[in-house]
Amino acid sequence: MQRGSAESADSDIMIAGDQLRFSISINPADSFLWLKLYSLEVAQNGFDIKNVGYLNQSYETGPREGWIALRRNRLGLAAFPLLGHPMQEKVLLEFAGMVSNGLMEDAAINLAGEGWKEKDRLLESLRDVDLNSRVALSKILARGGMGGNIRIPGVKEEERSLR
Repeated sequence: MQRGSAESADSDIMIAGDQLRFSISINPADSFLWLKLYSLEVAQNGFDIKNVGYLNQSYETGPREGWIALRRNRLGLAAFPLLGHPMQEKVLLEFAGMVSNGLMEDAAINLAGEGWKEKDRLLESLRDVDLNSRVALSKILARGGMGGNIRIPGVKEEERSLR
């Protein structure tokens, strides 16, 4: 494979952005397109509060799309301290939804990675998730060596250690 120049890469990114904006103009209800636009802007320019609207639009147009949530939740957690309260609540609700819908491995990765600074709030968001799902998440975290560091609401020590 040939390696392109920096100018070529910049040009490709600009074209991709133009194509995304065009696609959104045709289908503004596609939450994945909004997420990709947010990702592209962050990758190209770094985090800028003006781009949070793209992330918000992804939540607005597809709040319960599991396959999108897997990527979007991680991106939301990465920017979490800089988001306003309403956006933070969407990220927390999405995390709880991931656990509630059996996406435990991904939720555990998000918690241990981008979400670690917000672990207390993420764990608190699980308070209304069914107990079996919370126990399942705690077991995954324990297998990953994090069981002692994490206290999931309503999950007892003996439930965490059962494998």
